[in-house]
Amino acid sequence: MRVDKFINIVNIVKKRSIAQDMCNTGVVCVNGVVAKSGRDVKIGDVIEIKYLDNPRRYKVLDIPLTKSIPKSQSQIYAREI
Repeated sequence: MRVDKFINIVNIVKKRSIAQDMCNTGVVCVNGVVAKSGRDVKIGDVIEIKYLDNPRRYKVLDIPLTKSIPKSQSQIYAREI
């Protein structure tokens, strides 16, 4: 699954267009490497989002199979570390 789609589906960001912009400006890293929006995410990858005040890191636990999931199920797919 694409990294921009993943961070949108698991409710890290609200819109996919925002996720794409974040990837294209170099704010999103996967396993320590700056990721473009089309980069594939696998189980076990670490996604880091460099916000202005503090970076946040998420570990990919599972890949969602649907286009959207409830916020209550976000912890099944990604966990903040």
